[in-house]
Amino acid sequence: MLDIAEELNRWVEQGRTFAVATVVAVGGSAPRQPGAALAVDSEGTAIGSVSGGCVEGAVYELCRQALEDGRTVVERFGYSDEDAFAVGLTCGGIIDILVTPVRGGVLPAAFAAAAAGEAAALARIVSGPDDLMGRALLVRPDGTYEGKLGGHPELDRTAAGEARAMLDAGRTGTVEIGEDGSRCGRPLTLLVESSVPAPRMIVFGAIDFAAALVRVGKFLGYHVTVCDARPVFATPARFPEADEIVVEWPHRYLASTEVDGRTVLCVLTHDAKFDVPLLQAALKLPVAYVGAMGSRRTHEDRNARLRDVGVTEIELARLRSPIGLDLGARTPEETALSIGAEIVANRRGGSGASLTGAHTPIHHDGPDGPVAGRIGSVA
Repeated sequence: MLDIAEELNRWVEQGRTFAVATVVAVGGSAPRQPGAALAVDSEGTAIGSVSGGCVEGAVYELCRQALEDGRTVVERFGYSDEDAFAVGLTCGGIIDILVTPVRGGVLPAAFAAAAAGEAAALARIVSGPDDLMGRALLVRPDGTYEGKLGGHPELDRTAAGEARAMLDAGRTGTVEIGEDGSRCGRPLTLLVESSVPAPRMIVFGAIDFAAALVRVGKFLGYHVTVCDARPVFATPARFPEADEIVVEWPHRYLASTEVDGRTVLCVLTHDAKFDVPLLQAALKLPVAYVGAMGSRRTHEDRNARLRDVGVTEIELARLRSPIGLDLGARTPEETALSIGAEIVANRRGGSGASLTGAHTPIHHDGPDGPVAGRIGSVA
């Protein structure tokens, strides 16, 4: 639900009445993951998606019904091929949908926090006693929380602790706890949605390929910074879609800025005086992805220079170079697409191979983060 928080926050500010349907559990080849949401206001306006189209009509009507009767419900949608008139998922998956009217409580505060880019977790009861369904806590990074789940104070404290742990990891998913907050007794299932600031993409090298990569990075949801030591090239006029433009030697900027396990570093300078000190530092950092542009000859020369300054073979193995997947790319836009594709494959655990004729899963269930990806080329 927090993925559409910016629009929902506007609806709250405009005084609209609306209901939200949220995916709380999936099975099989479901098209959307827990946290995906569809919202419908009292005028019939809809935003978001819970299934990519398969069951949107039925979920839309559930939201309309929730606006009329004020009830929170959970509905399951599964495969429906045996009945041409049934509503279901043609992909063969199963999804559980929580539908709840938004009428005060902590949900508006959660929308506001997510829309402002603040770190927060929303924990809601999605399985348990009917009178507790949909109750929510908004949990901050310091462990403080707003809202109330039930009558037992330990339940709120336990739920807040679980939500804070998932927020620290930037994860969205479900967790089970006891109705009284213990690990025994009647279980409750909580859906915890984490809202964290957008991950960073830092593009080093203010070249025409960088301008295209900035657009791809923004499309993928990154906060994009362009860094170059040459002020004549690193300008807002050349990179109007970048969130930040920095004029500094790349390795100095990297040493002074904050990165984390979701950060991706794209080195497009292909100039040894910039690349070597930058990559020497970058390959020691716990970031998600480090890629460097250049021909295969440039790559071999760069690796030799990196070895000369003490970069280890283990560190070099992290480097995606030549950067991108092998799409046969030539233009800046095609090259940016190949780099973006490799970043996604690295993040999700994909192979980068064509799905046609393959027997691998379409959707990978591994957690977000730095996982082994395929080293490709745009050369």
